[in-house]
Amino acid sequence: MSPKISTPRMQHRAYELRHDQTEAEKKLWNCLRAHHLGGVHFRRQYAIGAYIVDFCAPRKKLVIELDGNPHLSSKENDGERTAFLGSKGYRVLRFWNHEVMESIENVRETIELVLNAR
Repeated sequence: MSPKISTPRMQHRAYELRHDQTEAEKKLWNCLRAHHLGGVHFRRQYAIGAYIVDFCAPRKKLVIELDGNPHLSSKENDGERTAFLGSKGYRVLRFWNHEVMESIENVRETIELVLNAR
């Protein structure tokens, strides 16, 4: 039996966030879902400890976060979050929302490069 990744409260919050995605999250999810990216299984709004990450490939230990204007004022929190995830063995990729909206192919290629390097 695998250890619990998060609390029921965090899992419920992740569920709520899956139903309130940004346009950039929806666009990237279309690339990641259903094993479209190299056969890798991704989850969206995935709870890890006290954090909910935008996208996660648990078996590959890869987290993908999308940042927009609200994140500009939370760089310190993003650093703590990244450090925590790193301590759990996850690699974190960050993209700006506008990168996903304007250049999804470049974002996709970057993700594929990281997946192939692991």
